[in-house]
Amino acid sequence: MTSVTESASQVGAANVLSVGSRAPSIKVEDWLRGQPVTKFEPGKVYIVEFLATWCGTCIASMPNLVILQDKYRNNGVEVVGIAAHEQASTADEARASLDAWLTKSVPNLNYAIAFDYAGEMNKLWMDPSFSVGIPTSFVVDRDGRFAFIGHSTQLDNALPKIMKGS
Repeated sequence: MTSVTESASQVGAANVLSVGSRAPSIKVEDWLRGQPVTKFEPGKVYIVEFLATWCGTCIASMPNLVILQDKYRNNGVEVVGIAAHEQASTADEARASLDAWLTKSVPNLNYAIAFDYAGEMNKLWMDPSFSVGIPTSFVVDRDGRFAFIGHSTQLDNALPKIMKGS
């Protein structure tokens, strides 16, 4: 088993992501729903949720993300789902399967969904933050820094505090 110190040296201590770190960019292959997020706009808060259609907990968290998007949209919050763990033989198969699943299973989806079969987002976000498993939520504050890294079930408590700047 690798210790956090050993892992940090492998990633490079300067590249470790934690609360307070500047959020890396979003690098995905495709946007299947919503408007693409090409940069984090100052003054907006972003919830970036890593998910997969085979993950029961991820699927269970999606209705709450729909609610949070509705509740906080007018306060500058934007939810982004990152499908970086889809399982298929090819990227095209994974994309088609994800698209069909979204159409069938989440007809009221009100936030953006990005597709990343190549794993760039895992390299940029998950690995450097030592996040293992999905769903994992990252909240990027109004200044483009991480205000929260954790499980989506904690967002209901964390988001109001983040919105107040604490």
